[in-house]
Amino acid sequence: MPDSSRPWSFPVLVSQLPEAGLHQVLETTPTQRSLLATAAGVNTVLKAEASLDVVPEAGGRVHVSGTVRARVEQTCVVSLEPVENDVEEPIEVTFAPPEQIAATPKSVQKEQGDEAEIPDPPEAIVNGAIDLGKLATEFLVLGIDPYPRKPGAAFVSPETPADPDEHPFAALRALKDAPGGPKGKKPKGK
Repeated sequence: MPDSSRPWSFPVLVSQLPEAGLHQVLETTPTQRSLLATAAGVNTVLKAEASLDVVPEAGGRVHVSGTVRARVEQTCVVSLEPVENDVEEPIEVTFAPPEQIAATPKSVQKEQGDEAEIPDPPEAIVNGAIDLGKLATEFLVLGIDPYPRKPGAAFVSPETPADPDEHPFAALRALKDAPGGPKGKKPKGK
């Protein structure tokens, strides 16, 4: 049963992976899509699926590659109308036992110099398992457009009048400049 902290969960025990690896296709239920929409900050997740290859490697590591695809409904940042967007994100992650994830980016940088490209550290295998649904959720959220626009929607800035006396705050300026207005008053001294 999915919950709000893990809307899409599909744990795989590393010890039960076949030597040749595993191809897994994950599809979401209506309940999972509803929870995913909340987690992703979108109106609705209309569909979401992931196709993943899970391959064991030497030293207890596991390599996961594939793609997550979804169709989401969001609110256009210009027109505030609903807009549907497709999401397709490639997934490429290595998992390792926690004891192998000791090297921090700073220690790699010290060993190889400041110009060294720091590789992403592997993700931790938690309690002997990796959660493919959680991984797909993370990449799905990364792939969602934070500023969705409906096709053809364009922001038009309000026109500023050329004459300063036509400005909306022109009446306030007139009050300020009037005799006895704020300009003519002296501040009270102590």
